[in-house]
Amino acid sequence: MNRKPGWFLAGGLLVALLLAGVVSNFASGSPDGLDATARDGCAVDDAGEITGGTCMAQKEQAHQMADSPLADYGVKGIDNPYLSTGLSGVLGVLITFGIGAGGFWLVRRREHRAA
Repeated sequence: MNRKPGWFLAGGLLVALLLAGVVSNFASGSPDGLDATARDGCAVDDAGEITGGTCMAQKEQAHQMADSPLADYGVKGIDNPYLSTGLSGVLGVLITFGIGAGGFWLVRRREHRAA
């Protein structure tokens, strides 16, 4: 049996964990293109709050998961923003990897039953 796919998977997971845990702290805090377009036509103060004008962003609301443990790219309860963001990224990678691995396991198990 060839073990290279396992090493490849482990290496990819390690790279994803490093990127999520470390590099995510260097992401830009500026609004992306969608946010900038949604705020087009509004007056915004130094804190980023809309103070006047008319734009799509005036109708925005908090999403349903705003109080979840991993909301706003951080872990609720951790005061250090760098640690909170990094840990949130690592947890996100691990959860996504676990769901993907579980899905592949179910598909593989189903194929073995059919054979």
